[in-house]
Amino acid sequence: MDLPTRRWLLTRGALTAAAITIPATWAAGPAAAGPAVLPAVDMELVLLAAQVDPPKPDTGLTPGAKAHVLPVEQALHAKGLLTSASAVDGHYGSSTISAYSAWQRQLGYTGIDANGLPGVTSLTKLGETRYTVVRPVRSGSRTASYGGRRVNQRTADMLAAADAMITSSITLSQGSYTTEDPTSAGTHDGGGVVDINVDGLTSAQRWKMVKALRTVGFAAWLRTPAQGFPYHVHAVAVSDPDLSAPAQRQVHDYYFGKNGLASHAADDTPAEYRMPFTWWEKYLRG
Repeated sequence: MDLPTRRWLLTRGALTAAAITIPATWAAGPAAAGPAVLPAVDMELVLLAAQVDPPKPDTGLTPGAKAHVLPVEQALHAKGLLTSASAVDGHYGSSTISAYSAWQRQLGYTGIDANGLPGVTSLTKLGETRYTVVRPVRSGSRTASYGGRRVNQRTADMLAAADAMITSSITLSQGSYTTEDPTSAGTHDGGGVVDINVDGLTSAQRWKMVKALRTVGFAAWLRTPAQGFPYHVHAVAVSDPDLSAPAQRQVHDYYFGKNGLASHAADDTPAEYRMPFTWWEKYLRG
């Protein structure tokens, strides 16, 4: 018997013995406790931390994400997948990426579906009885296209929104879910990554395209011959759940104002074409 019920019975008995009328509100005993309210895990912030945290040289936290990462890490630890209790710290580092990937494989996922980035289904299953998922992020159909190049629906929607902001047209030279260009270092193996043809565009038009892409939530850079590439724009959809590991690291670079290349040099985009870091769902909310 719990303590509130014991106290209620003792008090009721004493009142009855003293011939004191029992208040009507006491007739049914103490109110039953309501169902426990589970914490809410913001998938957008968990994904952000999963992209930004792993390459850090320390365990620094992504602002705003700790309270949402912790329940995920606690669930992974409870399942024996995040083995070190010290790794349950709100930092979605490489050990958490590995543990989450192991959880995805337990669910039967392989390839890009076991990349360590939460998907709606795996995150929800992990949180059963522990948390609820809010602000879900979905890549949508993986067989969508943009200008004849394969992308997922989320990426197609982002490209269309950026295309509407500029006078030139966005024409893809490479889509997603492809290994056709070995010089891409695996960035296109998953979703959310495209290369854009800029032949025939002026310098200003190229930079305006970069700005439009960044506005809707891409990590985007103008690649140049000085960097060892023919002119094109390389864009990575921030927080796409299907990002390959190399693409995830490019989002990390972009977050910290770098160029997304092996040199990790400073971003050379002119100041007037830079935009605050964002992602598609946040852009849609305004």
